Amino acid sequence: MLGISIVTINGVDQGRRGLLIKTDSLEKVNRFEHIINELSEIEITKLRVPELRDRLAVRHGRYIEQDADDKKTFRFEREDLGLLVDFLAELFKEEGHKLIGIRGMPRVGKTESIVAGSVCAHKRWLFISSTLIKQTVRSSLIKGEYDSNHVYIIDGAVTARESNPKHQELVREVMTLPSIKVVEHPDLFVESGNYSMDDFDYIIELRENENQEIEYDQMKQQTVKSKNSLDFGEDMFGGGFGFFE
Repeated sequence: MLGISIVTINGVDQGRRGLLIKTDSLEKVNRFEHIINELSEIEITKLRVPELRDRLAVRHGRYIEQDADDKKTFRFEREDLGLLVDFLAELFKEEGHKLIGIRGMPRVGKTESIVAGSVCAHKRWLFISSTLIKQTVRSSLIKGEYDSNHVYIIDGAVTARESNPKHQELVREVMTLPSIKVVEHPDLFVESGNYSMDDFDYIIELRENENQEIEYDQMKQQTVKSKNSLDFGEDMFGGGFGFFE
């Protein structure tokens, strides 16, 4: 009767409900708002065109935590991996260049979340550097691997300790492609290269729990050791499928 469809309705955080509605006219939305305001049992907190955080909040029942000062930083805990994968998938679906950094200690699920998000977004992923299964350090790409529809994954810790100039040249080349790039340990990546945190469109922090500190001192020591001795013995940067352990 009002010409409005309720696409999704769900509880959001405590004591609130969120609705995603669909209509073909702003006038119908205004009429809907007027009618709701006449009902004493219902209070409209906010009526707006939904952003990504709004859509995910209605879908998952809570809002993603966003840094109050740095609006491009979002925080997740390990128990939120489903929400994180959904968030990444939505970002990966967007076209063009996007640089995403993911902070987190080893074995918390960073790489696995990126891969799962790529699958959900129907994107192919390519490791430029990684320690997911074994250490991967690419020095070149073949013709079919240059594609704006790919998600390129860089382990900033591995790249920071890699002295092969061909790898560093490939990283610089990948960074210029009009595609999605995801950098794990972005702080180490920035310290060792010609980039800054301002280059990142999104920063994601993933913790085991809200009290876990994300520290890089041990990783930095391993980076110096590896560059000095080419010793890649005990890997401090990942070591396999930590997501499933």
